[in-house]
Amino acid sequence: MGEKTDKISGRAKQAVGAVTGDGDTKRKGERQEDKGKLKGKLDSTVDKAQDALEDLKDKADPR
Repeated sequence: MGEKTDKISGRAKQAVGAVTGDGDTKRKGERQEDKGKLKGKLDSTVDKAQDALEDLKDKADPR
């Protein structure tokens, strides 16, 4: 699943768990939402690393 899908699904599971009193479902939702947040941070970090690499390539290539 993607970042946003994980976050939304996780929130939905948390809500279902809270309404039904199912702590296990609520915790699973929390973990899934956290997973989505981590995916977003990872994507951002990868983008920054790729930008930095392109900058280095531009500086190294004296065209």
